Amino acid sequence: MLPNAFVGAPRKPTDEQLAAALGRAKAVWDQIVADLARLGVTGQEWKSYSPKAGWALRLKQKKRTIVWLAPCRGRARVAFILGDRALGAARATRLPARVTKALAASIRYPEGTGVRIETGSLRDVAAILELAEIKIAH
Repeated sequence: MLPNAFVGAPRKPTDEQLAAALGRAKAVWDQIVADLARLGVTGQEWKSYSPKAGWALRLKQKKRTIVWLAPCRGRARVAFILGDRALGAARATRLPARVTKALAASIRYPEGTGVRIETGSLRDVAAILELAEIKIAH
């Protein structure tokens, strides 16, 4: 897994810093954020739990976190915490092989199963939105 682009940064990244770190993947980042907003996921909060972890954008629907976006150099990491019902629904859905592998490799935590997908391609946006819709529904 690629490291977060803002490890050790004392403050959340500016739009210019984010664009420089993501490079061409900034278009993917922006598309994910815009498409999620159309689903009602409009809350945004930058978080850093430690300097070693870097910064991530937490996207929420009201108070509920739907997805985390973490900037990496040239790519974005998308992370979901799926409950058992959402995970079952995701596994029953036809998703691209890369996403299916990410689901199979996901780790179970007390709060749910963590699914991480690294992307730099607009082709991945539809699958990411499908996972978000599943999370919202469950």
